[in-house]
Amino acid sequence: MNNSASTCPLCGQLNQCAQAGVPSPVASCWCFAEKIPPEVLEKIPPGIDRRCICPRCAKGLAATDNNNKTPQTAHK
Repeated sequence: MNNSASTCPLCGQLNQCAQAGVPSPVASCWCFAEKIPPEVLEKIPPGIDRRCICPRCAKGLAATDNNNKTPQTAHK
């Protein structure tokens, strides 16, 4: 799996992180208002940075499912 700061460590899609690749702290990102369940963060494999996950994974959804074959992405 890609270990880039701009990809989700769970699904590999872009994470839409406003902080990814930016040296200074940002004032706003989608994840600042998102409550991410601890069990979602526990799914990040050992040895992978606990960086931003995408909005879909943050909600506990798989990268693709039967209702939506286009993954969305983001930060946490």
